[in-house]
Order: sequence, then C-alpha cells, then structure tokens
Amino acid sequence: MKKNLFIIIAVSCALVMLTFALPGDSPAKKRVVFGGGPAGGTFQVVANAIQTYKPVKDIKGFTVKAQSSAGSVENLRKVDAGKHQFSVVYSGHAYLGRNGMMKNDTKKYENVMAVAYLYGAPAQLVVKKGSGIKSTKDLVGKKVGVGNAGSGAFANCEMFFTHLGVWDKIERNAMGYNDAAQAFGNNQLDAFWLFTAFPSGAVIMAAQTNDIDLINIGKDAEEAGYFKKYPYFGKLSIPAGTYKGVDHETPSFFDSTLWVANAKVSDDVVYELLSTIFTDEGLAHMVGQKKTFKAMSVKDGIKGIVTPIHPGAIKFWKEKGVMK
Repeated sequence: MKKNLFIIIAVSCALVMLTFALPGDSPAKKRVVFGGGPAGGTFQVVANAIQTYKPVKDIKGFTVKAQSSAGSVENLRKVDAGKHQFSVVYSGHAYLGRNGMMKNDTKKYENVMAVAYLYGAPAQLVVKKGSGIKSTKDLVGKKVGVGNAGSGAFANCEMFFTHLGVWDKIERNAMGYNDAAQAFGNNQLDAFWLFTAFPSGAVIMAAQTNDIDLINIGKDAEEAGYFKKYPYFGKLSIPAGTYKGVDHETPSFFDSTLWVANAKVSDDVVYELLSTIFTDEGLAHMVGQKKTFKAMSVKDGIKGIVTPIHPGAIKFWKEKGVMK
C-alpha cells in the first residue's frame, strides 16, 4: 500500500513538472511587461519588436511581454505605478510628469526613468486636398480625430490646439490612428492628427482612398510662439513624397520618443536588454520591423533625454562611451 502510494505521488509530481515545462514562459523566468501603444502606432511596434527578438527570448532570467496601451500618458502612469516595467514615453511627458506639470494632474511621476532614445515623433495633421483647410486655425467648426484619450497624441494635440485657441472650437473625436483614417475615408472626419514617426501606416491607408494633404503646422507653431513656451520640442520637416500625393516638404515639430523603465526594475535587467538590442544585429532587427528605427544608435543613445536615467542604463551608456 505504501509502495503504491509512493508511486502515485511520484507520478503526480512528474505530471506537475511536465505541465510547467510546456512551451511558454518558464516558471524560473520573471515576466517583465513592456508597454506599447494603440494599433497603427509605432509605440506598439517597439514593444512587439523587442518581445519577438530571438536573443531577447533566449535571455534566461526573464521574459518580455508586450502590452498595448492608449499611448504615452497612460504608459507614464503605468510605469510609475509599476504596472509596466518598461514602456515608450515622449520625453516631453516624462519631463512634465516628473515635475508635476501635466494638464489637470499635479502628481509627480518620479518612478519613471529614461533608458534610451528611440526616434523623433513628429506631429502630422492630415486633411483632404481642396478642403480649404490651409492651417490649424482653419479647423474651427470641423470634425477632427485627435488621438486616443490617454495617448501622447491626444495630450500633444490638446496642448497645441489650446495654444492656438482652437481646441474648444472643433468637434473632437478621440480615436486611434487606424480608426481615424477609416473615419476620414468615410467622410466622418475633416482632418485627423497624429504624433508618430513617418511614414505612418494610418496616413498611407488614408492616401490610398483619398487625395490627402498635410498642414504646415511648423509654421503655425512658429508664428504662435509655441517653441518658446515648450522648448523640448524640436523642428523638422516631413519630406516631399513621404505620402502619396503630398509632393511638398511639410514643416512640423517633434518630441523625442524614449524607452523608459520603472525605477525599481533591476539594474541587471535594464543593462541586459540594452546590451541585447543595441548591437548591430539587434538594431538591424528593429529596422526590419519599421524603417523609423534607423534613428536608433549607440551614438544617439541618450539624445533628447532631459530627465534622470536608470542606473542600469547609465552603466551601459558609460561602457559605450556615450556618458562620462
């Protein structure tokens, strides 16, 4: 009887061990969540690209799980709360959040630390050719897609449109990029705003079924003194031919997109992920997911960062000679 009982217990233990050894996360691995963004946006591509890179999957100590979100502002809050270990956040939001300067939110998000510069994300304002909309101020009374609520696109749209005095004078539609492009194509929107790398898949989609144009919001920002009030924004132009039918250069402004981490994430985890992604092979993998990631490099690893850097990242960037 005792022998039979021993056999039953041994078999049961073996079955339990087999169950936990099935494909998937190893029980010995700690899961770290990497917050991305909405469908159609580059934030989610970042998270997915890092999760699917084989050398990242082969790391023994932890596994990376990409998780979608509304975007930069939600990511800031979730990383600060420890719900995301890593995420993508605009440098401007990291700065405003750390200093308690977010709109209608005086909380200081001090648990969010920079890891690396990823790319510059420019503002893009899409309209139809012949619509009569030549500047941001011409949107008064129009139906405009302003980005997902809780996203960096929405927050930056609100800030820019408020600065120009049009935020409360438009019919706002909070939605993601792909949904906005579809609504635009169905004549449910007169314009839609994006704050993401170009070329954007959503704008490409809109240009397939409509004759589109881009508004010169760089000129609008310059004339309104926007760069003086928000100095962390940089100036750039979207090249002619980036989108079908838009054969002129379009001045705009951008914010730096950052990889960030919760302050309590192990220095070793941050260091190991950086050491895996910021190699020739890792960067080639990122570019293979989206050409936007050509902006990623060791040389520009801390570009656009104006807030504290995670200790694990400091160790990495010092070894690379980027920091002293």
